[in-house]
Amino acid sequence: MKKDKILVIGCGRLGASIATKLSDLGFDVVMLDKSDDSFRKLDDNFGGYTVVGDATDQFVLESDDLIHEVKEVIITTDSDNINLFISHLCFFVYDIPKIYVRFSDTSKAKLIEHTTIEAIYPFILSLEDFLKKRNGSTKS
Repeated sequence: MKKDKILVIGCGRLGASIATKLSDLGFDVVMLDKSDDSFRKLDDNFGGYTVVGDATDQFVLESDDLIHEVKEVIITTDSDNINLFISHLCFFVYDIPKIYVRFSDTSKAKLIEHTTIEAIYPFILSLEDFLKKRNGSTKS
């Protein structure tokens, strides 16, 4: 089975933005969310697929061989604990080569040590981006 899709779990602002951008770049993207209503956050030009279901349910992940066709998973729900659970499921059970997980709490990094799971911290990224912009501006 060819593993060529990217699975984005959680269609909030971050997940929808990532899925749309990857789709725009030509990747084969599948967006998974518990609520069909969440897909309205995707841009009109999103060219991927949407799946309604709970990513903590292995039956959902395995339906239509979804999890077996992905090479990368990006987990962006609004719950650090759910994100951690799904990332461990993808790593330890499904052996997904690339996993990115969104955390609000930086202490969660300890729970993905010794794995290839990479953490995304929107707060830190926003702060770093602000500091770069601030340092690039002239001082008054």
